[in-house]
Order: sequence, then structure tokens, then C-alpha cells
Amino acid sequence: MTRLTEYSRGPHTFDVIDAGPEDGTPVVLLHGFPQRATCWDAVAPLLHQAGARTYAPDQRGYSPRARPRSRFSYRVGEVIDDAKALIDQVGQPVHVVAHDWGAMVGWGLAARYPEVVRSLTAVSVGHPAAFMRSMLRSTQGLKSYYMALFQLPFVTEWLLSRRGGLGERLLRNAGMSREMLDTYFTEIVEDGALRGGLGWYRSLPISLRGDYFRRVSVPTTLLWSTNDVALGRKQAELTRDFVTGPYELVEMDGASHWIPDQEPKQLAEVIIARAAL
Repeated sequence: MTRLTEYSRGPHTFDVIDAGPEDGTPVVLLHGFPQRATCWDAVAPLLHQAGARTYAPDQRGYSPRARPRSRFSYRVGEVIDDAKALIDQVGQPVHVVAHDWGAMVGWGLAARYPEVVRSLTAVSVGHPAAFMRSMLRSTQGLKSYYMALFQLPFVTEWLLSRRGGLGERLLRNAGMSREMLDTYFTEIVEDGALRGGLGWYRSLPISLRGDYFRRVSVPTTLLWSTNDVALGRKQAELTRDFVTGPYELVEMDGASHWIPDQEPKQLAEVIIARAAL
């Protein structure tokens, strides 16, 4: 059986880390901002031991051959269909695990294409409708102040690309370790992926309506951590209102936003339980 190292959709080609037993249960791992597929390096081997074959793509804006410049290219519907194209390459329904912005893609896949999603494990970010509702019912709006900052062209790139600058301070305050910060500067800043990653935020004003806000019927687990500085409790609690299938909210006490990197064992246990690996 051939390993999948890349796949294409339209003019864009995406790199993929395909690992684990070749006949394993397919699990797609979707990263968030500002990270790439390597954020799953500590989680994937634990899933392989449980019999999973994992596919971790570098998503739009991150893969070197999939970095369009226009913010219109990063609309939520586009990045959801990128992930659907990967699943089409896999050739069968998959379990989806998704963190941060990747979770937005995961929710959208489950809403738009439930026939190809066997289960969803969303990490940190709840259902997009629950997130939007929480902006009006909690301090989520204050926690998300950086989303407005990220709309500024050129200035944001400059601020986030300087060692010791605003970007490093924001990420350190969010719980990133020195090793993770080094990876950020190598894989995102130096490799030229920062502008593409910011494109996801800059598409938000034109992405606030769509079928990815529909309720989700696939079996779903949301894993949220109490020390997440970016995502509050209310968006996690409200998510239950937008899942009609089997659902569980798992609260990880004391963990930061960066669950895949810092709590791989606990995350893997949650994934294995949801996917029944």
C-alpha cells in the first residue's frame, strides 16, 4: 500500500505526514495556528499503537505549494473542502481530530460532509455557532482581542516575526515552551507560512455565514482545558446545543491551549475512546 505524501485540490498541493500501520483505521489530524502537522508528533505514535493510521496535512497557507495571497482564498468553506479532498484521497470515511483553527475545519467537515466523518474529536475550540454565541454571553470577546489585531496587514506580520517581540510574548503567555517557540520561528516565520496562517483570521469577516454553522450529527467529543487563555468555558458549554449525535465534553484541568504538544497521552486516550480504536 502506497503512503500518501501529498494531495492536490485545484492549483494547490498539500504535504501530508502519513504514518502508522498501513491497514490501520484512518484518522485525520488537523493542526491550528500557528503550527503545522508536526504538532501531532507526540500524539500520532500513541494512536498507531492503538491501530490507527494517521494523516496529518499541512493545511492551506502552511504547505509551501498552497499559499495563496488573497484573504478570499482562506474562507472557511475553502479550507473545509481542502480537508474533504484529503479524505477523498484516503478513500473511506475517517475519524477526524482537530485542534484550534483545525477544529473549525473539523466542525465544518462534520456539518457539511457527515457521510465521510466517522467521529470528531475537537480540541480546545467548540462548535462555531457556540463560539459566536459565547462572544455575547461571556468574556470570550476579550479573550479573542487578537483576532482584531491580526486583521492589520504588514504590521501584524512584522510584530509576529520578531524574536522577543509581541508574537513571542503572546505565545509564551498562552503556554508555549521554548522548544515550541523555536519550532514556531522555524516552521512558520522562517519558512514563510505566517502570512498564510494569518489569512485564516483575515477571512473571518467574509466567513461568518455558511453550512458549517449547522448542527453536527456525528459522534463527537470536545476536549477543553481550564488554563486555555484563548478559549473560555462558555463556548465549550454551549457546544452541546449544536451536536445532535452522541456527545461528550471532557475538561482537562490545568492544561494550557497547546494540548497536542503538552498533553499527548491524555489527548490520545480521549481520541481512542471516541474512535473506539
